[in-house]
Amino acid sequence: MATILKGADVVNALNAKLSAKVETLKEHGVTATLAIVRVGERPDDVSYEKTATKRCKTIGVAVKNVVLPVDITQGELVEEIVNLNNDDNVHGVLIFRPLPKHLSDDVIRSVLKPEKDIDGITDGSMAGVFTGSGNGFAPCTAQACIEILDYYNIDCKGKRAVVIGRSLVVGKPVSIMLMGRNATVTTCHTRTVDMPSVARNAEILIVAAGQMEGITKEYFSPGQVVIDVGINWNDEKGKLCGDVNFDDAEPIVEAITPVPGGVGTVTTSVLVSHVVEAAMNSFNHQEYVNDDHNR
Repeated sequence: MATILKGADVVNALNAKLSAKVETLKEHGVTATLAIVRVGERPDDVSYEKTATKRCKTIGVAVKNVVLPVDITQGELVEEIVNLNNDDNVHGVLIFRPLPKHLSDDVIRSVLKPEKDIDGITDGSMAGVFTGSGNGFAPCTAQACIEILDYYNIDCKGKRAVVIGRSLVVGKPVSIMLMGRNATVTTCHTRTVDMPSVARNAEILIVAAGQMEGITKEYFSPGQVVIDVGINWNDEKGKLCGDVNFDDAEPIVEAITPVPGGVGTVTTSVLVSHVVEAAMNSFNHQEYVNDDHNR
């Protein structure tokens, strides 16, 4: 039987570190603050907003909820984001996407300052991930995969890692982040030839395929660590399922994340950690400016 890599244990460890950082900021008069920008009333956005708000408040991070009408114009939305960019009391901004079709995602992403982009949607943040410069923040879901590997002491160095999926949200950034930990990475996608044989060769398999339980027993081999990023509602089973067929994988592989209770659980804590880090960066920058001014 595989070891189950539970997200709750990772979250508890992250929260302990975050609480200490939040208290340090408060001692200096700074309250780490997240602005959540939601356009319209999509049920999944509303649900995640509630989850993120609750997680923030547990840690001591303040939340500013910016709820906008679904028929907002692009100019009005740009103005809202510019205002948040210029608000020194807001350290991180989360913009729910996809946006309504009449709004340009590219334009909105380009307006947000990378230093406040705590979910890695701007070109500046993505450049930081790909260059390894440390500027900006990685997409939270991709970072959550790495946090799980780190918490469970799964060393990536020299390992064969296969990532199924090449999106900018997970596949591409997590591939780069694995390379940053000296794994040898193969990225699979819809045009990959004989994907199961490529996947079986992996020691670390990260799945963000976007297909409910589409990764079945022919993709697995003994000794693998499997990180399942997918989250899908299975009407037939009446429950959430991943992109991995858990019943196929669990008897074969060495370790696997569950769905629910795996990557998704950690993602929200990563979001909060990025807000706290952004607040610390802002505070440190201001202290540097003040010191320089007083010399």
